[in-house]
Amino acid sequence: MGAKEEFRRVVKVLLADDHKVVRAGLKAVLESNDRVDVVGEASSGEEAVERVRALEPDIVIMELGVPGMDGIRAIRAITALGPATRVLVFTVHDDEEYLEAALDAGAAGFLSKSATNRDITGAVQALIRGHSYLPRRATFLLARRKAPSASRDTPGPGVLSPRELAVVTLYARGFTASETGRQVFLSPKTVEGYLARARNKLGLTRRPELVRFALEAGLMGREQDQ
Repeated sequence: MGAKEEFRRVVKVLLADDHKVVRAGLKAVLESNDRVDVVGEASSGEEAVERVRALEPDIVIMELGVPGMDGIRAIRAITALGPATRVLVFTVHDDEEYLEAALDAGAAGFLSKSATNRDITGAVQALIRGHSYLPRRATFLLARRKAPSASRDTPGPGVLSPRELAVVTLYARGFTASETGRQVFLSPKTVEGYLARARNKLGLTRRPELVRFALEAGLMGREQDQ
């Protein structure tokens, strides 16, 4: 998809990176689409959280290695503020440990700084559509890495009820309980109950394990690099 592809509405983006030249490059790429508005910038984790509170962006593009509050803690703080903002990691730290930590913290997408302009615009488009964005290498790392709690055979999606399956799929995509509830017309507390039952049936506890399960079961409507 090209940078000029129309979004359904103006998308508000916050850039969080301690390198001014990186922020300038991202801003130029994103604002080549007149439906994207870079509403703010941050050079530290603390500043990113403050700007999210003030500006309520749709998407934060976050470097994990920002100074002060690191990117992982900043993602947790941002996702705790509410479901309106989704986080796309854009980082030089692209091995599986950082990927899993970012997903655990609540990130909805993950890109290496070796990504192309097309990857960046594609990732933003995917998050706005409600998908996660995991490029092929990240998907491969998740599929290859077996956490101890997932080392035994995991039951298939057939053990889940339709509601549980819907909740697990949305959670794996990076949605919060509140976001998921709005999608399936349930309260956040009810969503958490379905998610707890699904985790128990699958024997999985962490978001990366559920992402891996959803990928292997063909549940993810994700978009990835070609």
